[in-house]
Amino acid sequence: MSQHPTRSAAPFTNRLIDETSPYLLQHAHNPVDWYPWGEEALARAKAENKPILLSIGYSACHWCHVMAHESFADPETAGLMNQYFVPVKVDREERPDLDAIYMEAVQAMTGQGGWPMTVFLTPDGVPFYGGTYFPREPRYGMPGFKQLLVSLARAYHSRPQDIAHNAAQMRSMLRQATLLQTTADPLDASILDHACQALEKNYDTRYGGFGGAPKFPPAMALEFLLRTYHRTGRRRALEMAEFTLGQMARGGLYDQLGGGFHRYSVDDRWLTPHFEKMLYDNAQLARIYALAYQVTGDPFYRQVSDEVLTYVQREMTHPEGGFFSAQDADSEGEEGKFFVWSLAEVQAHLGKDEAELFARYYDVTQHGNFEGHNILHVTLPRDTVAAQLKVTPARLQAVIERGRAVLLAARQQRVPPGLDDKSLTAWNGLMIQAYADAGRIFARDDYVQTAARAADFVWARLRDPASGRLLRTYKDGRAKLNAYLEDYAMLANGLLALYTATFDLRWLHRAVDLAEQMLAHFWDSENGAFFSTRDDHEELITRPKDLIDNATPSANASAAMALLLLGRLLDKRAYYEHGETVLRLLRQGMVQSPGAFAHLLNALDLYLAPPREVAIVGDPAAAATQALLTTVNRHYLPNTLLAAAPADDTAAQGMTPLLAGRGQIAGRATAYVCQNFTCRLPVTTAEDLAAQLLTDRQ
Repeated sequence: MSQHPTRSAAPFTNRLIDETSPYLLQHAHNPVDWYPWGEEALARAKAENKPILLSIGYSACHWCHVMAHESFADPETAGLMNQYFVPVKVDREERPDLDAIYMEAVQAMTGQGGWPMTVFLTPDGVPFYGGTYFPREPRYGMPGFKQLLVSLARAYHSRPQDIAHNAAQMRSMLRQATLLQTTADPLDASILDHACQALEKNYDTRYGGFGGAPKFPPAMALEFLLRTYHRTGRRRALEMAEFTLGQMARGGLYDQLGGGFHRYSVDDRWLTPHFEKMLYDNAQLARIYALAYQVTGDPFYRQVSDEVLTYVQREMTHPEGGFFSAQDADSEGEEGKFFVWSLAEVQAHLGKDEAELFARYYDVTQHGNFEGHNILHVTLPRDTVAAQLKVTPARLQAVIERGRAVLLAARQQRVPPGLDDKSLTAWNGLMIQAYADAGRIFARDDYVQTAARAADFVWARLRDPASGRLLRTYKDGRAKLNAYLEDYAMLANGLLALYTATFDLRWLHRAVDLAEQMLAHFWDSENGAFFSTRDDHEELITRPKDLIDNATPSANASAAMALLLLGRLLDKRAYYEHGETVLRLLRQGMVQSPGAFAHLLNALDLYLAPPREVAIVGDPAAAATQALLTTVNRHYLPNTLLAAAPADDTAAQGMTPLLAGRGQIAGRATAYVCQNFTCRLPVTTAEDLAAQLLTDRQ
């Protein structure tokens, strides 16, 4: 095995030891001669005419750990990899461009995808064979990985024409996938109505959510349902959203002790999760529960949002203010061990009497619901359980609260899951937006300050001050890798949410800076929509476009949302037109597969809504101004733009047209509500403002 000249001579130390990604570092002591993706690996493959074995995964991925243990830690398997291939390991969270390209190839080859992803490439990076998890020996109806390595190595050298033919077809397919065509069909509300009907057809009336197992938390679709209810008054849309939110938060998907959502449920009833916790899920879900509270006033939704954000502050926040990426599913080599309980453990910590109440509420039994242990979840309302147990609801609630605190403290003494402590710009943008929106809705200045601190962290640590370009990842004092469209777009949306929570112009200026860079460096001037990579990014076999929602909103939908908001707020027509172009290019996708374009549907809802602005003139820190702002923030007004500034703030008036020329009435804080380019009479009381906001809401 080749050795890095500056590396220690410890057994099985490979090049990944010099990386910062926790996922790559997990493999730094494999006997595999791993390379990180880069010119060194590609050059060696070309020089030795060896195919590349590309393995893509992430730190919280359970089956990635399984394959690592079975194959990558096995000297015999590693020997085959080293002999016949140039092995390259990639963290999909650091390199979404590579992940997108090769995932599309694997899906085309096999009809499915996932992680770990295993792809075999020609020396110039073109895939000719791929799959996901392969067991070391033949199992589960799959070929053994060792057997596969030998057969592919032989095929590569004995049938070069077949390999070249497959590679050429794949290169052509990948390049065709980025071509889009606009349509003359209108962008109108029928698209939104059709999407709501499609979601209803796929809705699980028994357990909530959409489709069957496995079930992922559908934050973007739920926001679309809230928007649909707001736009149309259709109760069914709200019912689907509320039932799903309730089922997820009461199920095992939700950490009933510590707060925060796990990645997904392996069953259809939200009971048994894959136990990893991802920053992006918790950002989107904390925000959607805050929005549900704004729509309904139900304190349950606020409680869940608060618990998620408290969890993130406690366990997922960098000392400098940014946010970490993920917590692992496994602890001490067992999936979920950190989170599950036996009845005996609950009794030991709470005592027999309180344990009986607590166990009934959280469905803790002797036989358990997960490999002999119990995932805490709620099956019946508190009052129903109290009646069954012949105690008052207040008594049961006190036991629940005490029990949660005691068991959480006890759980903290266990060996915790691994922490992926890198900070990614895009995911930080999502969490900045969550804290800013929740802080505004709940009147929690500490949440807003958390968002501001994280935004300053990203701007200081993940941005090159000389060029203004963003970087993708930060860990242990090192920021590196080109940022992608999603980094610019999701951070821009986070900064816009911060502006709406604070009216500090620096957030608006930074959002404009990001918008300008998106248009200058990511826009496809020939075919429209945005590329995922900058125009000066390394050359790959294709330049991908992120068009479809996955666990996070698609980068193009995020960019469209930011540009539509900025275009309206700042009266910048170029921003608005680029956002509109994305909508037109992806119209057919929204019609044919609304579930895959939920966030773009949210952007379309904004685009179609009549222009609605609220300008508040007064010192944002003054009580009278705060009363007006609280009135606005209390209501769910997803398509209403809000700006505020003191009467003498010429900088704000110059930047934000809806503040220009606005004065105060008799020196009092004053609100102006305008819709469809027509303004109502200015008002100075919260009651008068509320009356105007509730008329023709948008």
